[in-house]
Amino acid sequence: MKKNIITIILSLIIIMPAAAQQALTHPWQGKRVAYLGDSITDPRNKAAKKKYWNWLQDWLGITPYVYAVSGRQWNDIPRQATQLKQEHGDDVDAILVFVGTNDYNNAVPLGRWWDERMESVEYGHGYVKRKEDRMRRIPVMNKDTYRGRINIALDSLKRIYPTKQIVLLTPIHRAGFYANEKNWQCTEDYANRCGKYLDAYVKATCEAGGVWAVPVIDLYSLCGLMPMLDEHAQYFNRADTDRLHPNDRGHERIAQTLMYQLMMLP
Repeated sequence: MKKNIITIILSLIIIMPAAAQQALTHPWQGKRVAYLGDSITDPRNKAAKKKYWNWLQDWLGITPYVYAVSGRQWNDIPRQATQLKQEHGDDVDAILVFVGTNDYNNAVPLGRWWDERMESVEYGHGYVKRKEDRMRRIPVMNKDTYRGRINIALDSLKRIYPTKQIVLLTPIHRAGFYANEKNWQCTEDYANRCGKYLDAYVKATCEAGGVWAVPVIDLYSLCGLMPMLDEHAQYFNRADTDRLHPNDRGHERIAQTLMYQLMMLP
């Protein structure tokens, strides 16, 4: 009996590598993925020669459709999505939205997800119906607030691409960016002109997952980049003037996080 058990165990060990290899095929292998966002994703940004989506292309064979533009905020996502639709139609498997840091820097008010109002509602079936007054939540479509912009963008994306996977990426930590006198951005330990810190915008992005039924990958917490520390300046464009934009090493670290997080998503 004992000999039989040992034989079975050895047989399982021998066949496990092939089975494990098949089971570990990445669900995003060879997919067509659109990337919407700002300068961190924009292929024209020279802070990194190899962006996170380039790394994912190498590792997973993903075909990237990149529509991100430097300096853009959540209010530009519907335009990017429309351009994607015009140029690729439904020939896309998933859409990643990586934006929000410029909304924080430009002091866009956070706003709210819903307005509430009392409405009369009728419910029931057949001859048994009831009518009563209840409070109702209506999504706020306000282009001048952060939550309102997300509502507008995800309402648009969900309608344009109802069958595609949509994933939100939170802003990453940020330190100083001093391009010139007109483009001077302070470190994240300072509140913006609304009196809000960056993490308030990160939290709102995470909330959007529940509001709109989309997965959120919290890069702010998970990717490990901490530009406020001099030791982490090695992951960013310039230690003295640009710890906002990751360099090649920073993008590789973001890509590593995304590769494993995406493995859990269809």
